[in-house]
Amino acid sequence: MTASGERIAILGAGANGASIGADLIAAGLDVTLIEQWPAHVEAMRSHRLLIRMPDREVTVEPYVVHLCEVAELRHPFDVVLVVMKAYDTRWAAELIAPHIADDGIVAAVQNGMTTDAVAAAVGEHRATGTVIEVSATMTEPGRVDRHTPPERSWFAVDDDPRGERVGELLRHAGRVDMFADIGSAKWMKLVSNASVLVPTAALGLPMLDAIRVAGMRELMLAAGREALAVGRARGHGIPPIFGLTPADVADESGVVETMLDALYERFVVAGATTTVLQDWTKGRHSEVDDLNGLVVNEGARLGIPTPANAAVVEVAHRIERGVLDPRPENAALLTSSVQ
Repeated sequence: MTASGERIAILGAGANGASIGADLIAAGLDVTLIEQWPAHVEAMRSHRLLIRMPDREVTVEPYVVHLCEVAELRHPFDVVLVVMKAYDTRWAAELIAPHIADDGIVAAVQNGMTTDAVAAAVGEHRATGTVIEVSATMTEPGRVDRHTPPERSWFAVDDDPRGERVGELLRHAGRVDMFADIGSAKWMKLVSNASVLVPTAALGLPMLDAIRVAGMRELMLAAGREALAVGRARGHGIPPIFGLTPADVADESGVVETMLDALYERFVVAGATTTVLQDWTKGRHSEVDDLNGLVVNEGARLGIPTPANAAVVEVAHRIERGVLDPRPENAALLTSSVQ
């Protein structure tokens, strides 16, 4: 169990990290936010952190440090929640490793299969995997629009003592379910991400609008089914995520569609865009290589065709090279892979 006096770090205080951090701060916990966007750090220091939700606003005054100030920290953290992009995991875990208590825990609260990268930096005995489903955006420093308030957010954590310590914290930010096989739960989230994050972003549209474009639902389902097949070949099970029940995922042939519908019904709101489109809007690299790209690479290794995911990766790379813009016309490039 997490003691009230434990020191907690949120490593990555972007939209999701700041949302979780605000919930923990509001609960009276000892929280340090560590963030790489200088303007965001200074805005939180000067004007506090505002979380705007559909029915309310929450303002907290966080203790926040720049990445360059981590080396100056004197007291170790008992729990670190890593809420950064998947591709930033390795260096971020290495950065925080000297500042973790001997019995401390580092939880990868991220998309992608990032637990091994954390374990490589801090040791397997201090690393644990976590699944996150929170929808939030941030376009100005110090201000977050959180589309899924705590009562509509969801997390999965490992069903062991380390996971329970993390779960106790995350229960301040949303519903928490415990999983005996957190690796499979994380892969199931990757199946969902492969279906939605990059495909909808490639159209430059909110998630609710993108799925309505002709052929896109079929493309999204195809990408998810490929990811599921690759996961099964890797030895992963099919645990029910997003608050689904075992009965909901008993029919393997319908699992991807069930998850897609559950995601849209329970977590997606009008106007919400994916983290990938938010990254592209800001001129940043996305997590495509850690999501659809991982499916393609693992599919090649295991002999499983992944044409839908390959099309998604190709379009995403062209967008990131500046050859394409995210726009609805890109649907034709994606859907041709399933025709």
